[in-house]
This record gives sequence, C-alpha cells and structure tokens, in this order.
Amino acid sequence: MLRFAVRQTLSSIVLTIVVTAITYALVFSDGTGIARRVLGQSATQAQVSAKVTELGLDQPVAVQYAKWLGGLARGDLGASYFTGEPVTNMLATRVPVTLAIILPALLLTLILSVLIGVTAAVRGGAVDRFLQVVGVLGAAVPNFVVAIALIFVFAIAVPLFPATGYVSPDVDPMGWAKSLVLPVLAVLIGSIAGAAQQFRGAVIDVLRQDFVRTLRSRGISERAVIFRHVLRNAAGPGMTILSLQTVALMGGVVIIERVFALPGMGLLADSSALQGDIPAVMGSVLFSIAVVVVVNITVDLLVGWLNPKARLS
Repeated sequence: MLRFAVRQTLSSIVLTIVVTAITYALVFSDGTGIARRVLGQSATQAQVSAKVTELGLDQPVAVQYAKWLGGLARGDLGASYFTGEPVTNMLATRVPVTLAIILPALLLTLILSVLIGVTAAVRGGAVDRFLQVVGVLGAAVPNFVVAIALIFVFAIAVPLFPATGYVSPDVDPMGWAKSLVLPVLAVLIGSIAGAAQQFRGAVIDVLRQDFVRTLRSRGISERAVIFRHVLRNAAGPGMTILSLQTVALMGGVVIIERVFALPGMGLLADSSALQGDIPAVMGSVLFSIAVVVVVNITVDLLVGWLNPKARLS
C-alpha cells in the first residue's frame, strides 16, 4: 500500500507538471493582446506596454511558467489579470458549486450503472436489448440537449425545479438542493450510458468462466454467485470506466454550468480561457487534475478491495 501511495504521488506530480506546462503554452498567445484586453481598446500604447511589464508578459513563456510553478509550490496561484482577485479565492467560491454536481453524478453513476449492467447481463433477452438501446441513446445525445429537455419538462411544463440559477446552502438548503437536481441529471444520463455498457460486458465475460459453472453445480444460490463472485471479478474492467467518465464529465460540466447559469469552475474556465486570463485558467486546470487524480486513486482502492486478485500489496 505504501508503494502504491508513493507511485501515485509521483505520477500525480508528473501529470500536474506536464498538463499545466502544455496548458500554459497553449493559453499564452500574445502578451500585448492580453494587456490590451485587460485595459480596454481605448488604452494607449504606453499604458499597454506598462501593463505587459507589470504582469510579466514580456518574459519568455518558459520563465513565466517556472515562476507560476514556484508560486504553486508556495500555495500562491497568483491573481486574475482582469479583476485582481486571488485565484485561491476564486476557487474557494466556485469549487463547491462544481463538486456539488460532480460528486453526486459520480456516485449515482457507480450505483446505477452496476444495477443496470448486471441486470442486462443476467436477464438477457428483451431486457438486455432494451437497456442497450437506452444506453446508446443516452451516450449519443449531447448533454446540453438533455439539459434543455429537462428544463422544458421539469422547469417550464411542470415547474418542479428552477430553470437556472444557484442558491447557496447557507441561505436555503432546500433551494440549494433543487437548483442542483436538473444539472446533476443532465450530467448523469450520458455518464450512466457508457458505464452501464462496460459493466454489462464485464459481467458477461465473467459469467462465461468455468469457476461460475462450478459454483452453480455446487448448489450455491444465483444471488450469491452474482454478488459474491461475479461482481467482484468484474469490478476491475467495470470500475475503470469511471476514471474515463470523470474526464468526460469534467468537460460536460463546462457546458452544463453555462446552460443552468451556475457559478462553478466550468463557467470560470470557459470565461477565463476566452479572455486569456492565464492565472484563472491554470487554477481551473489544477482543479480538474485534482479531481481526476482523486477519482483514479479511489477507483484503484475499490477494485483492490472488491477483487482479491487485483488487491494491492
């Protein structure tokens, strides 16, 4: 377990450096252009040049990135070019909003995809075909289309939930929960589709193994065979899809937060990338990396716990 923790920590550091370096190089385009967007089109050339120097945009990209990396090591992510607000403060107000969407979506994806996948694999026939059709449709329809449909049905036709906006849990816990129902559902539908298909395939592969026939011939109940043996052995391939779903989910949240006007990390990443607000973009990237790393480690631990063959030493 210690070896696993050290390996994961080192790989996380390498991943952070590689992804943030590539992102920094892609986001940085022209220091003069960024400075002019900060000051406005009416700014003089002298003002723009002074702003470029003030922000350090006249230095090579590698030097700027090295300074940002040094600030990260000290816990300083810099400040927004446009508002002057520290990036850590921006993250503190927006991360809870995005996590309130991502965490329930991931948990429900795990639970529902296991139930749907196992049911399709065990029942077979019409049930399997129906679930596969539903899964393909869920994966094919873009999440923003699902979001718009949910708004039309559950916020306009039957006004059960708010169409847009976010309510702080400190102000109104019930209003907070209602404001998240439709965004979570919009993310969840597409996420379940892919995960359920993966669990279905993994369970079918295990059901074809010789040890399953041996267990059944010994008179062990079908429920015990499925939940004690088959599901444990299918956990590896089935759970791995959650890691991939997390990456897709992070991209989907950007659009969902736009549709529902939620002040989360997706909205921050989108607007800061359009403006060229490098510190804010890098803060958003760090958050995404952290979510992916935590989910991957959690999935590895769950697979090791469920399946003794994959258990980490």
